[in-house]
Amino acid sequence: MASYVVMEPPEGGSAEDTAFVRDGFTWFGFLVAPVWLAWHRLWIEAILTFAVMAILSTLGEKLGLEAAGSALSLLVSLYVGFEGQGLRIAALRRRGWHEWGVVEAGSLGDAEMRHAMESDIDDEEPAPLPRIVPDASLARAPQTGMALGLTHTPGRP
Repeated sequence: MASYVVMEPPEGGSAEDTAFVRDGFTWFGFLVAPVWLAWHRLWIEAILTFAVMAILSTLGEKLGLEAAGSALSLLVSLYVGFEGQGLRIAALRRRGWHEWGVVEAGSLGDAEMRHAMESDIDDEEPAPLPRIVPDASLARAPQTGMALGLTHTPGRP
């Protein structure tokens, strides 16, 4: 199963605009990194990736280290493959979107269905949670007196 990060649009946006970003490696981001970034409207990242890859290839040719230039370009592609979805989420946050949560599903359709079902549950008023830690005002007064060992026997001096 894959994890999908659910990003909701800024105030005034409709629920149909909710974005589901699959968390994980992206093969298209690895194979054609600048194109994948531009496709997802990450313009600055696409331009930087293209420039870095071009500079590495040019330096590799000029210095006679074609293999090293290719290997470094491959590292840039690997970075986009592994971190591309994180870059998309960061760009959405900069645009005012907020993270609703994470949904685990087998496909995008299943993720949308699970999100819709969980959103309906969240709309209802939740029951108040039971008190786990009691108020300090309800606590007993500390017992004074001698105690032998690690425990104190209440009511005995």
